[in-house]
Amino acid sequence: MSLPLWLWAGFWGLLAGSALLLGAAAGYFSHIPQRLTAGVTAFGSSNIPEGLSSSAGMKKAGRSVRYVFGVWTVIAVVSGIAALLGYTVFRNFSPGVIAATTALAAGAILSMLVDTMIPEAFQETHDYAGLITVAGFLIAFALSKVAGG
Repeated sequence: MSLPLWLWAGFWGLLAGSALLLGAAAGYFSHIPQRLTAGVTAFGSSNIPEGLSSSAGMKKAGRSVRYVFGVWTVIAVVSGIAALLGYTVFRNFSPGVIAATTALAAGAILSMLVDTMIPEAFQETHDYAGLITVAGFLIAFALSKVAGG
């Protein structure tokens, strides 16, 4: 017996959100040089850079391990719920509505990158930040084409 598609959507959303926890573990428990963290942030591959960079910053600010992982766990669970709800609500919508919603979400991600992650990455990697960012976008684009057909 296979799972319903809405449940698969929730599972994949939770799995994608859980990448934040991997990044958080690396950022909180490992001593990763700031330049490498900035390079990973510029590359931006799934949610690991966000978890890595933010968790390292929260640790520097004196936040406890319980607080850091509590935040990321809640976000991962909410990601799964949002994916489940998104699939359930949007499954019967027209391709135009889905495309417009995806474009809006992509714009929000791009705004977050430009506002927070790229300046942080540039501070450490300087001229390489642009090159690393373009490489990350290229790889993400290629992966979306392979996965999407």
